[in-house]
Amino acid sequence: MELKRNRNSVYQIGYHVVWCTKYRKSILQGKIVDFLKEMFSKIANDNNFVIEKMEIMPDHVHLFVSASPNILIADMLKSLKGVSARLLFKKHPEIKKQLYGGHLWNPSYYVGTVGQISEDAVKRYIEEQKK
Repeated sequence: MELKRNRNSVYQIGYHVVWCTKYRKSILQGKIVDFLKEMFSKIANDNNFVIEKMEIMPDHVHLFVSASPNILIADMLKSLKGVSARLLFKKHPEIKKQLYGGHLWNPSYYVGTVGQISEDAVKRYIEEQKK
């Protein structure tokens, strides 16, 4: 992940994002994976963030995403999960029948920030500023 710039700042913000299918159903396989990868990339491009790395497992998704500080992670996930579910159900309506209640994604998700330096290094740097 490289340093990026916008009008007023320089930033290097990365997120490791993981979310699961509803009830951990193993339905993300074959042509569905290809479709989701294409959709996620398009959604990212349309919303001004970058998917640096992506892996889709049968029952969950891992993304490494970089974004500017003005993009809210909740909005990013809402777009990725909402748009992908709607379009996937439109293209593959048979999937909806496999899911109780017709929901593709579990509403929760994991997000961890990723940077070039460790938490300990940042804490040490801040503590040493007064010395």
